[in-house]
Amino acid sequence: MQTDITQTTYTDMTGRVPDYSVDTRATESVGEQDETYWDNSKWTQYFGYYKQIPELKKAVDALATWILGKDYTTDARTAAILEGITGWGEDTFNSILWNMIITKKVAGDAFAEIIRHPETGTLINLKPLDPGSVRIVCNRKGKVKRYEQRSKTGSKEPTRTFKPQEILHLCNDRIADEIHGTSVIEACEWVILARNEAMADWRRILHRATVRVLHVDEDDKTRLVELKRDYAEAIKKGELLIIPGKKEEKNFEELTPPPSDTFLSWIKYLENFFYQALGVPKVILGGSEEFTEASSKIGYLTFEQVYTREVTELKADLWNQLAIRVEFNKPASLESEMLQSGEKSKAQVGFQPNDTIAGRGK
Repeated sequence: MQTDITQTTYTDMTGRVPDYSVDTRATESVGEQDETYWDNSKWTQYFGYYKQIPELKKAVDALATWILGKDYTTDARTAAILEGITGWGEDTFNSILWNMIITKKVAGDAFAEIIRHPETGTLINLKPLDPGSVRIVCNRKGKVKRYEQRSKTGSKEPTRTFKPQEILHLCNDRIADEIHGTSVIEACEWVILARNEAMADWRRILHRATVRVLHVDEDDKTRLVELKRDYAEAIKKGELLIIPGKKEEKNFEELTPPPSDTFLSWIKYLENFFYQALGVPKVILGGSEEFTEASSKIGYLTFEQVYTREVTELKADLWNQLAIRVEFNKPASLESEMLQSGEKSKAQVGFQPNDTIAGRGK
């Protein structure tokens, strides 16, 4: 036997297991031509995710609910105008904004037609539009020149054209010089698919584990079909099935599922990863499983910053595009409670909640 370690050989794995890398991306911005167009070609796909993935729908819905759930306040004149807005006939100003926040997060951009009185210019109505049918047209300088609404039948010719001041446009996470927003689903798509594939795999395994295998010493295909039929019917009716023959020639086997720990841990990991990628803590949706009171409070407090940014942007959009000022009532905050807890635990080693507030002395 040769045991010389210098004679060891190995397989080159570099060609089969490449290092992970991310494709480069260029911004979708204006070119040298007079007009640059943007059409949201992924809207129907992302809308499908929103409609079919419950955790995605509820997380995005929760953000909109946080912003609008406590209603809004404004001056008497503006309130009278906003109360007259009915959208498609059954809308309210609040429901239209909720619609647009959801659409903005899912599609990256949300659009609503601004309808004003032809003589006074007073806001009369807002009508949400399908983001998949709206084309953004920018000039060479990168400014929005107009919006075009195209037919859903596939016609390339616009059915309607709008000036920039005729469209309320909410844009999500616009980056650099791009001429459109970014869908939250774009960065979460992999984990959404991975989690649902894992759940489908586990469901299939459990389903197959309900199969009962009957071993029989029988070659006649007709007889085998009859046995299968009779056995299935007996199970369905909860009856006893007696099969003539030698005992050793017939026996049953129950298929059992494999250990669940690995599957369920992977699914749980992907679930937590999803909420981190989306930026909406699971506790915001009302879930409390596996959360301590402290971790729940931290998640809640962290999400307040996300909420504040969204509200600030929405208020600015309404003022800049509609010339209306609205204050959205804020949900209950835990900041004061966290500060009080920090004051009571000065002996605790490490950062205290009040250490994060600039200018606060000890």
